Amino acid sequence: MKITDIKPYPVWIGHRNQTIVKVETDEEIYGLGEPGFSSRELAVAGVIKHFREFLIGCDPRNPAALWQEMYRSHYFEGGRVLTAAMSAIDIALYDIMAKSLGVPVYQLLGGKQRDFIPCFATCEMPSTEALIANARLLLDSGWNVIRSNWAHTHEGDVYEPRESLALSAERLVALREAIGSGPVLGIDFHHRLSVAEAASFCQRMPSGTLDFLEEPIRDETPEAYESLRTMTDVPFAIGEEFASKWQFAPYIERGITNFARLDLCNVGGFTEAMKVAGMAETHYIDLMPHNPLGPICTAATVHLAAAVPNFAWLEHRVSPTETLEPNFDLYPQQLQAEGSRIYVPDTPGLGVDFNEELAKEKPFEFWEAPHPRRLDGSRTNW
Repeated sequence: MKITDIKPYPVWIGHRNQTIVKVETDEEIYGLGEPGFSSRELAVAGVIKHFREFLIGCDPRNPAALWQEMYRSHYFEGGRVLTAAMSAIDIALYDIMAKSLGVPVYQLLGGKQRDFIPCFATCEMPSTEALIANARLLLDSGWNVIRSNWAHTHEGDVYEPRESLALSAERLVALREAIGSGPVLGIDFHHRLSVAEAASFCQRMPSGTLDFLEEPIRDETPEAYESLRTMTDVPFAIGEEFASKWQFAPYIERGITNFARLDLCNVGGFTEAMKVAGMAETHYIDLMPHNPLGPICTAATVHLAAAVPNFAWLEHRVSPTETLEPNFDLYPQQLQAEGSRIYVPDTPGLGVDFNEELAKEKPFEFWEAPHPRRLDGSRTNW
């Protein structure tokens, strides 16, 4: 079997772009993948076109060797754009190999360890009352792991950290009092805080209010997280931006993170993700995968989650009242959640397909994530 073509399709779906990557072979078996580097899809598509030039003619059933070739084939190896492209291709290669054998992808990863994948849902917090109401809607629907976003204190793109963290802490204390000690409760600060601000946020709440704090500060400096670790007992969920096992290594080996927010479409696909999962297992750390994209990312992460022993919950794009999966016109075959869980499929490959002709017709639209600024006009993180 030989690779005959690799096609990236960056297309506008819903409120942002997704990039579908199709790897074709000379045996009429194709695989699908998806890169996770959102808002810079054309850069990733360009890298994929570079990889295409030397991958055509290769055997797609050797994903680990091809991973090494993609990683080592240029002097400036690594980085999020390159590994996002590698991730999409790697996922597609596993899809091809599993289809050629007539088995689900998780069989290539050691087999199935669980029958369904538990998920968590996300609540906005426009007010204390709305946050509690949204959480109760989810609890009544069977969700017992709830993540909140931060409180907004200004309209538009203005974000003032101290104001937001104070209000967020106040609302989370009220939410915990309202729903009791049973449900798992966390918050994602989207790396918007400094070490001092994150510590202040945690110290404003009684111990036990939160079960996890996700990405409170940026990840470039592990020592900064180590400093924060000494100031709070709240477990950290870190890693959605990591593009390799090397980036994960200090956070796992030095006990900085408590949940590994691995993104299969950023970290290097199945080939790299299984190594991160094994590293995390040796330190008794569960995976809590990042899953903000589309059905290909969801399906691939379900197969990974089925195969590893150390797994907590999968992020699922859901509001208290609706799921946010892309339409069935583009993805006629996709995995669907049943309440707060996704059952592990038994179909060959990933269990996802897409309408290529429709993808060709759908436009790419330039989209920018917000560019937040503080009240004094300075820029801050999205």
